[in-house]
Amino acid sequence: MPIVAQSTETTDWVSRFADEVIEESERRAPGKPVVVASGLSPSGPIHLGNLREVMTPHLVADEVRRRGHQVRHLISWDDYDRYRKVPAGIAGVDDSWQEHIGKPLTSVPAPKGSAHPNWAEHFKAAMIESLAELGVEFDGISQTEQYTSGVYREQILHAMRHRGDIDAILDQYRTKKAPAKKQQQKPVDEAELEAAEGSGAAGEDDGSSGSAGYFPYKPYCGNCEKDLTTVIAYDDDSTELTYTCTACGFSETVRLNEFNRGKLVWKVDWPMRWAYEGVVFEPSGVDHSSPGSSFQVGGQIVGIFGGKQPIGPMYAFVGISGMAKMSSSRGGVPTPADALKIMEPQLLRWLYARRRPNQSFKIAFDQEIQRLYDEWDKLDGKVADGSALPADVAAHARAVRTAGGELPRTPRPLPYRTLASVADITAGHQDQALRILSDLDPQNPLGSLEEARPRYDKAEAWINTHVPADQRTIVRDEPDAELLKSLDEASQQSVRLLLDGLDSHWSLDGLTHLVYGVPKVQAGFAADATPKELPPEIKTAQRSFFALLYHLLVGRDTGPRLPTLLLAVGQERVRALLGE
Repeated sequence: MPIVAQSTETTDWVSRFADEVIEESERRAPGKPVVVASGLSPSGPIHLGNLREVMTPHLVADEVRRRGHQVRHLISWDDYDRYRKVPAGIAGVDDSWQEHIGKPLTSVPAPKGSAHPNWAEHFKAAMIESLAELGVEFDGISQTEQYTSGVYREQILHAMRHRGDIDAILDQYRTKKAPAKKQQQKPVDEAELEAAEGSGAAGEDDGSSGSAGYFPYKPYCGNCEKDLTTVIAYDDDSTELTYTCTACGFSETVRLNEFNRGKLVWKVDWPMRWAYEGVVFEPSGVDHSSPGSSFQVGGQIVGIFGGKQPIGPMYAFVGISGMAKMSSSRGGVPTPADALKIMEPQLLRWLYARRRPNQSFKIAFDQEIQRLYDEWDKLDGKVADGSALPADVAAHARAVRTAGGELPRTPRPLPYRTLASVADITAGHQDQALRILSDLDPQNPLGSLEEARPRYDKAEAWINTHVPADQRTIVRDEPDAELLKSLDEASQQSVRLLLDGLDSHWSLDGLTHLVYGVPKVQAGFAADATPKELPPEIKTAQRSFFALLYHLLVGRDTGPRLPTLLLAVGQERVRALLGE
């Protein structure tokens, strides 16, 4: 039985939604598990913007569990969506994928080299693995399995009987001017986008309209498997449905009460599922929350199925440092798996937990990740000593543990920027990395790299995959004799003061004190003088001294933090490169 963690005992956005969700669930279905939901379309890499679709209900569900309630977090895999377009990374490279456009995602072959049976399973697998690392507990539902096994048959027949009512609701929005197209975060149903462009206010297809009337159901062709079909006749009594395919010309008549090769259009499918599953909480992206969009229209259509609209907060975009809004239609958009290669699950959870759903934020893949880790470690310390603010304590608690217990963490969480510098300088030599990291704190040396893992591995992956080659650190093989010879008396003195202090300051803290102290001593101040006691010129002198050391050690103006760099180079080699 999982450990039930205590509630966070504070009011943050998660707690407020949990209060509302528990109350609403008791009103709708007393005594039954609380149901929250997410929907993901595995039409390509599931990116970090899509992850907010999962993390928002996960955090609420986890708070509900902490309070001792039963809860189900459903992730509906929209794998019965149509294959709408060839992803940017494949388009123009392999034209053979064009032939699959219009088929269900589960009928499209997996990308070349994949071990999975189809396109949808390939992209689902990576997300499932990431969610496990993030501690997200969920019940996955394949819409392919639901539709093709006939689970929704009664709902489909009900929708067809009430197609006039559905059409009347949708018609309220068809006359309204469509809003400016927005960047999609949660893709609209991939099976509806092309068949009736412009019929919905948000540009989402809401079903087939023609001389035979409106139909909220779209079959996949029995010949070519594509959804480029038009329903031309339907009889409510016999459930006989006739359709034609514009892609291949195939036509057939089937009995809908025994036919399982098709699906409800998105604006009907989503509210049908709310009613079928009893969903109480499901967020939606900005694109689904505008007037006439699927969430707003679904709030009216759900009543036709005897259900109620969930509590549905709008969530804002998630960006990447140096990039604009994310879109799965572009190639190279970072996924949760990409993020988890360079950051621990706790940090990624924290980024989603500390911001309200309607607040946008960025995830760092550049140098900013070092600052984020510094901020995280500082918060970790404040939580430990009791000085953190209540909202920060809550976000921290949601990052490090779930209702089931603590997430695995690095035993010795050394500063990320230090680990990155060491990984950079040692270029994969683990024995050298251990030597340097052991020197960081001689009083409590690191016994093995395992103590610094997985954080060390994340920092090493960041260095190897996100730092350009021309920014990597390469220590000189030989002293720069010409530069050493050109040094004026003051520069020679500063180097001498550093060399004289190496033995007695050979630790991270000691070398930090030494390199910052040399310019102070040269100016006639104590090495431990505080900034308030020093004139502004000292900062200029320190920058000049640091630049000189970088040139002598690595031949550049900048580099890793000097104390870390000195430890990495080793005392004997430092002395040789500084001309001793």
